[in-house]
Amino acid sequence: MTIGVPAENSPGERRVSIVPAGVAALVKAGCAVQVSAGAGREAGIGDAAYEEAGARIVADRDAIFAEADAIVQVRGGGANPESGAADVERIREGQLLVGFLEPLSAPAEIKALSDRRATACAMEFIPRTSRAQSMDALSSQANIGGYKAALMAAEYLPKLFPMMMTAAGTITPAHVFVVGVGVAGLQAIATCKRLGAVIQAYDVRPAVKEQVQSVGARFVELELDTADSEGSGGYAQAMDEQFYAKQREMMARVVAENDVVITTAAVPGKPAPVLVTEDMVKSMRPGSVVIDLAAERGGNCEITEPGKTVVRHGVTLVGEVNIPSTVPFHASQMYSNNIVNFLKLMINDGNLDTGVDDDIVQGATVTRNGEIVNEQVSALLAGSA
Repeated sequence: MTIGVPAENSPGERRVSIVPAGVAALVKAGCAVQVSAGAGREAGIGDAAYEEAGARIVADRDAIFAEADAIVQVRGGGANPESGAADVERIREGQLLVGFLEPLSAPAEIKALSDRRATACAMEFIPRTSRAQSMDALSSQANIGGYKAALMAAEYLPKLFPMMMTAAGTITPAHVFVVGVGVAGLQAIATCKRLGAVIQAYDVRPAVKEQVQSVGARFVELELDTADSEGSGGYAQAMDEQFYAKQREMMARVVAENDVVITTAAVPGKPAPVLVTEDMVKSMRPGSVVIDLAAERGGNCEITEPGKTVVRHGVTLVGEVNIPSTVPFHASQMYSNNIVNFLKLMINDGNLDTGVDDDIVQGATVTRNGEIVNEQVSALLAGSA
């Protein structure tokens, strides 16, 4: 079995899908690994390190796709809007594609993969089960996003984060409000805490209160009906606009009293809910900061500009997208571990078996043998027909 690692060609993407340690693990499992020349350069990994781990460096992108039994990417198909379609054209019948594929946002690319009779596994669909934790790429990358969000907030805020008692007087700590307490939110809280801030946090799922308190924040409780707020796998579920309107009204006071707001609320396959309105931004003190981790899906802040950092009403709004890619070395390392652990479920004595009877593989598989086997994607395509 040959595994191909093409260089990422999505704009701004600095990660690589497999690092040298992952190559060594796959070689040990009986696989051959081909890596595009320069694939790890942006992540601080040279070609020599791949060769030492047992990979063969290939200069031609077409050759990687032509020779490999499995292609592993960070952003493939619809997750790479500029070049993903060209890579889909390179995929051949029976080939395996694994990576972030945006199956719920770009079902047309999934249909194209199905038409080519390829097997496509979306890392977004890795089940949230105990056995799958080591393969959960959404969580591994969200962890990095939450960490970096705290650092970005500290950089943009014209105040120090920690309380300091100095000869020049006492400096009061910064106040941070984290909205959305999944993996990214919890890491943002923990990092802000280490930096010395005072933190409040809110999530539509009341069950996360203990988690919030365990990492050092005070949980903000709003009087809302949240009985249907948690969907399958522990993810937040989309609510109706009446719910979000009431939520925004009750959150306005909390936003106004904080120096930093970090928003992380996302619903898989849907635009991010608007939680911070322009009026809320206006109520914040000059110099305050909003870090919108949901910018890639439109943003949780009404006036976020995805891909940009702007100042509106005296408040800095950070809408940077693909934040894990700003820490490409460790983001790649974690993603590579996720990918390798997932691939091992389908490797037996160096041979590939994409039809293996495994709930994790079945959960992540979107297309196989010319069929779309994921019900959500199939329903989306049927609805758009």
